Amino acid sequence: MIPPEWIEEARRRLAGQIVQTPLTFDPQLNIYLKWENRQKTGSFKIRGALNKVLCLEQPAVERGLVTASAGNHGQGLAVAAQLVGAALTVFVSDHAVPAKLAAMRALGAELQLVPGGYGDAEKAAIDYAARAGKTWVSPYNDEQVIAGQGTLGLDLYDQVPDPRAVQALVAPAGGGGLVAGLGAALHALTPATGRPRLVAAQSEASPYLYELYQHGSQDGVVERDSLADGLAGAVEPGSLTIDLARAYVDGFVLVSEEQIARAIAFAWLRYAEKIEGSAAVALAAVLFMQVAERPAVVVISGGNIQPEVHAAICAQWGPSWKVEHSE
Repeated sequence: MIPPEWIEEARRRLAGQIVQTPLTFDPQLNIYLKWENRQKTGSFKIRGALNKVLCLEQPAVERGLVTASAGNHGQGLAVAAQLVGAALTVFVSDHAVPAKLAAMRALGAELQLVPGGYGDAEKAAIDYAARAGKTWVSPYNDEQVIAGQGTLGLDLYDQVPDPRAVQALVAPAGGGGLVAGLGAALHALTPATGRPRLVAAQSEASPYLYELYQHGSQDGVVERDSLADGLAGAVEPGSLTIDLARAYVDGFVLVSEEQIARAIAFAWLRYAEKIEGSAAVALAAVLFMQVAERPAVVVISGGNIQPEVHAAICAQWGPSWKVEHSE
């Protein structure tokens, strides 16, 4: 388990380094939306990355940092590396989102492109860090990264008018760092009788953590391309997040690529918020009634989507939402 005091300590470390992103209420849908797409670097990932780096001892910083990322963790870690004066190498898939690659480079990260998917990049990064004597910073399989993500849960309890009235908290899941951190915060802040259900959402195209949660194994998962690129890839064997997800998560749902796309369009047309596919899985789970409890809090985890992809999705799916939600 993640000790509650670690999350409080993370919050103090991050004070002044990140922003408290807005929370809005949609009375028609009876949902709260936590807009982490408004966070520095456009994603919640900076919370965990920065907390981890600020916990490192100086020799670990001086060795240089290595990670693997689809883009958002890499951007957050690049900001952290600049803050402490560390060199950073990020291993990424050679078909990662171009806008995310450009953002990591602009923040000073050295990129190593790896053929294949995120899982291939993660394996290459771990091997390189071990061979070169660098400091490996996992995007999810790290207690201080998870504690940093848990600060989002503390924010929510400050912002929701009546936390005990909330019936469900819905968040995206890839490697599991976010839902593990949120779960740790929920368990620290609320008694079991007043705690909302924590529901993890993932794409049908890359259901690795879902299979681990439901069946105890990710063997046999066939990964497909997904709009939720930040959630793709197998979970590191033995990851802390596997047991933490089983301990904290009350339900786990999968959404389709069409549902993800329609949630992206919905967020833009209804709220004028640009969100990425990895964030849209949580909104899709609510819009398409995979999660029916209300009121619900939906974590919109990031907004780093390729502009032309966003425009095409909104053009394709926007008209249907205008018809269905015109009341």
